[in-house]
Parts: sequence; structure tokens; C-alpha cells
Amino acid sequence: MAVPNQNQDPIIINEQIIGGKPENPKEDDERVNDDMAVEMDNRQSDAENSPAHKQAHRATGKSVKFNGPDNERQKAVVKAFQHAWLGYKKYAWGHDTLKPVSKSYSDWFDTGLTIVDGLDTALIMGLEEEAAEATEWIQNKLTFEKDRMVNFFECTIRVLGGMMSAFYLTGNEMFLEKSVDLGDRLLSAFKSPSPIPFSDVNLLKRTGTNPQWGSDSSLSEVTTVQLEYRAISRASGNSTYEDLSFNVSQHIHKIGCDHEGLCGMFINANTGTFKKGATITFGARSDSYYEYLFKQWIQTGKTIDWLKDDYGKAMAAMEKHLYRNSEPNKMFFIGELLSGETYSPKMDHLVCFIAGTLSQGSQNGFPRKHMDMAEKIGETCHNMYDNPTGLGPEIAHFNMIPGKEDLYVKPLDAHCLLRPEAIEGWFYLYRFTGNKKYQEWGWAAFQAIEKYARISTGGYSSISNVKKINVQYRDSMESFLLGETFKYLYLLLGDDQTVLPLDKWVFTTEGHPLPIYDH
Repeated sequence: MAVPNQNQDPIIINEQIIGGKPENPKEDDERVNDDMAVEMDNRQSDAENSPAHKQAHRATGKSVKFNGPDNERQKAVVKAFQHAWLGYKKYAWGHDTLKPVSKSYSDWFDTGLTIVDGLDTALIMGLEEEAAEATEWIQNKLTFEKDRMVNFFECTIRVLGGMMSAFYLTGNEMFLEKSVDLGDRLLSAFKSPSPIPFSDVNLLKRTGTNPQWGSDSSLSEVTTVQLEYRAISRASGNSTYEDLSFNVSQHIHKIGCDHEGLCGMFINANTGTFKKGATITFGARSDSYYEYLFKQWIQTGKTIDWLKDDYGKAMAAMEKHLYRNSEPNKMFFIGELLSGETYSPKMDHLVCFIAGTLSQGSQNGFPRKHMDMAEKIGETCHNMYDNPTGLGPEIAHFNMIPGKEDLYVKPLDAHCLLRPEAIEGWFYLYRFTGNKKYQEWGWAAFQAIEKYARISTGGYSSISNVKKINVQYRDSMESFLLGETFKYLYLLLGDDQTVLPLDKWVFTTEGHPLPIYDH
């Protein structure tokens, strides 16, 4: 079977982005945060003052043409997206998320999350009407003059990432202007005493703060904004966004992690140090740190060697300390080290992302065994969907003692938010292997979503227990259903696997494609 071609040129993309050399990761990562704060207050940082980008040039987005669905399965996914959009438009337009059962809405940031997160999916699917509706709302209605706290990480990956992807896919300068406005406000997170940003930001007051429960930030939250901020710097010519966010990565590279490249899940924004005895995991609060080590290396044209080295070191440590198999059927999974010491055979659905990262790494110079691990984890994620509803739980536990079932789900872990990570992993695996079983797994998951999560009046709902076909709805439709789950399903099920080639585009942790640069 022919492997889908990953060497096609993109349809249209401007790669002549920016001049200069990558920053020296060995230089002092304290980099005068006070000076950076002055730059943020002025919000007019001169790119020529940056050691990284002395000859910065502004990037331009260009319109990328998408042809729409090319088979019946893709058409079904497009119809599902439209059904979700219809429900949101009827009952929640302009609000963050739809509550499809009660025909209402909820607001987290009050920034129209579903619109901004789902726009690039509409573009990729060729949905001109929905894309136009989203564009009009963002241009005329979206404002960040709001006196409310937002999570720095979530607002970056969903709102900033969504708008920057729309900019690069359409060339519409309005998306860049909105991104700069939001980016300037979110930079307040970096006014912390250390290179580690605060977790929360007040958009109106432009102030950052620690979470209410303490001064520790999640590892994944502070290390999973770099793709987005690099994109806005390269597009605007203002290097401040990239400098500040990359400084976080440099800082963690410098201080290192205790477990041979595996880091604890909490790091303190006041001191810039890891919390002692924190859990080691590839799930919640840590997952995308490892993803962005690799993807930053890819995004910068494979020119920053320490990113590659840190990623490779972490994958070796993961294989040594966390990668195990169940009994009796040898399902391979990635567990956790509780308090950094005690092994727990628990795997979040979130961990399924690593199947995609490992498989992509295997195509970019990392060992063949990374693909072997990716395929085994991808299969375990498929097995996690072996439930009466055909949907995957939030968390699975594995047995390592013969005589019991390989996998079990605790009642409190049995809910399903219609997350994308398993489908994301199968998308990458199909791109690199051409094995159609990954398409079949994705199609089966989609059919389960249609059967058990679809609300007839519009939208889809998370469910409370994947083990019960008498479904209890949680009355929530997360923005990532449109931003990621339907997007990865659409791309996975396509006949044309040259759409958004992975040697030209890098997908953020929220599934938003951004261009790959040459440095």
C-alpha cells in the first residue's frame, strides 16, 4: 500500500519570514525581566533590539485554497461540523460554548471560543458560509476589553492560536491585528519574578497573577504557548512575543529535570523552580511540554539542537520509566510516577497525543522504535474505545498482573468530553504508514459520536459514562470538538493526504496549523 506523500509543496505559503539567528540557549535566561516588562508596558518593542531577530521582517499570510470533502466519510464529518455550528449559532452565538441539551450557553473567557477555535476547521473543510460568519463576528464583535481573568495557556492556544492560523490560511490582516491586541494583553503573564509566567491574566487591566490555589503553574501551561507566540512575532515583526515565551523553554532547559529529562507537573512562577515530589506524567498538566519540545524544533526548521536533544532524552526516559504493557494481552501504555517515585498504571486519554508526536519524530531522524511505540500506543488508545458506546473514557487504568482484564475504567473516570487525542494520533499514524486501519478506527469513533453524543436540535454533548448506552448527557460542547476532533477526523478520512503537508505546517496543541520556518 502506498504511503501518503508528505513531500508535496503547500498550496500557497510565504516562508520568507524573518532574518537573524536562533538565540543562544546557553545565555543567562534571566534576561532582565524588568526590561521586558518595560517593553510590554510600552507594547512597542523594536524587533531590531532583539538578539534573535536583528533583521526581522514582517511575514504575510496568503490565501490557501481547500477543495472540500473528497469522499462520503469526509462529507459526513462536514455535516457533523455544520450540525454543531448550527446548534451553537442558534443557542450560544458569541458565547464561549454551547450547552446543547438545555439550549443555552456558558462563558469561560467571554471571547467566543467556539467561533475562534472552529474557524480554521471551517476553512479547511471549504465551508465558506460558516467561515464568513466567523470572520464577520471576530472583526465586528470580538473585543478583549473585558474585566475578567482568563487562563493564559487556554486563551493562547484556543483564541490566539485560532486567529493566527486563520491569518496564515487566509491572509486577512484583521486576524493578525486582533492577535496582536490579545497577545499584548496576555504578555502580562510574563511580569512574574521569574522567567515562568503567571497562569492567569486580566485582559482589561493587563495584570497577571498566580492561580487561586497557589503559586505553582502547570508545566504544560507555561511550555505550550511557544508555537503561537513565535508565529505572532514572525508575522508582526515584533520579537517580544517569541523572546519571552522561548525564554521559558530556555529556562527549563537550563535548570533541567530530575528524572533523566522527565519533569514534574508543577513549576513555581515566583521562584522559577520545580515543585519537589510532583507527579511525573504524560497526561494532564505535563503532556504538551514534550509535544512542544519536538514541535518547536520542527517549527524553527530543525535549527535549535537542544530542543531536539531534550526531546530525545525525554522519550528515552519515558520508555525506561513509564512505558509498560498490560496483562494478559500486552497493551502498551504510558503510566505515571506518583510523587515522582511510585509507578501508577494510569493513562489519561490526553496521553494518546504522543502516538502522533512519536510517529512524526520517527520521520525526522529519531529511531525507528519511536514508530513502533507510536503504533502500539495508538492501538491501546483504540482499545480504550472498546466500550458499549464506542467512545473513549477520560482515564483508563491497566492491569499488570495475569488473570485480570487488561484495561478497566473507574466510574469517576468514565466520562467522555469528545476529546481529539486518539484521533489525532491515528491521523499522524495514517499519514506516515498508509495503513487504512487508522481510518477505520477514526470512522468507528465518529459513528459513536453520531450515535451517542449528537443532540437532534443542534450540537453534540459530552457524556457521563462511556459504559452505559442509556446515555446521560453532561450538557456541554467543548470548543475543541470543532477546533480539533472534527478537524483531525476530516483530515484522517480524506483520500488526499497532501492537504496541509507536515513538512510545511505544524499543528499546535489545539490543532491549529501554523507554517514551518527555516530557522
